[in-house]
Amino acid sequence: MHFNFNFTAIQVLWTLTFAALLVLLVVLLGRERIRRFPWFTASIVLLALRLLTSRLLFGKLPQMTLSEIFITLADVLALVGLLVLVELARRAFGGVRRAQWVVNTAGTLLAAGLVVAFWGPWPAWKTMTADSQIAVLRLMQLAAQKLDLAVNVLTVELGLLVVLFGRRYGAGWRSHTQRILIGLSTAAIAQMAVQGVWQLIAMRAVPHSQVEYDRIIGLRDKLFNANGALFVAVVVWWIVCLWMDEPRTKAEAAEVRVETRQGDA
Repeated sequence: MHFNFNFTAIQVLWTLTFAALLVLLVVLLGRERIRRFPWFTASIVLLALRLLTSRLLFGKLPQMTLSEIFITLADVLALVGLLVLVELARRAFGGVRRAQWVVNTAGTLLAAGLVVAFWGPWPAWKTMTADSQIAVLRLMQLAAQKLDLAVNVLTVELGLLVVLFGRRYGAGWRSHTQRILIGLSTAAIAQMAVQGVWQLIAMRAVPHSQVEYDRIIGLRDKLFNANGALFVAVVVWWIVCLWMDEPRTKAEAAEVRVETRQGDA
């Protein structure tokens, strides 16, 4: 007996990603992680919403309306991504002195700003200031792209800082904060790598036939699909890590033992 499943790689990745995000939301709710990571939970909800709207609305609304919806969602997701980093940074380095916090924040923002400034082309000033609906959408799309890039760079920087120094401030290897950041950093590195490789290919590739053009587009699809598969693995990592409880500190363990003895008495 032969089974014929007419599913494309994009459809399979969409299904796996959406299912994994729903399972992650169930874990966040059932294991009461939402109170500790509300902005991270909000980002997962927005990701699931964007996936769902892309499936339900694509091809059913005018192109301009679809562009407005998805570009707006991209801007909101980028802003929420910044809030997720603030949330995780406060949990990881809540005990850091204010002066050290300001210096480290300024350094990471400066590095991210330099990457955003020199990564990728910028549109002409006339295009950015043109008074039309399309120009506004292009400006919103540019803001989403640049802010998303800044969030990725900041995520990698914060993830590296937490891995190196998080244990000193209570965000060690088995903490939820560090494991969430490891997943975010992995996804950010993969996304920037795919974008960089594709930009190099697009700049240098000059197809001379339809076959060469199709080969380039196929390579692009493979890159993006690999990035999507890695993101599914990251979500599975979050599901497993957030399902398990963090190890108790020595003080918390001693308190639990005292309460247990008092209850037995």
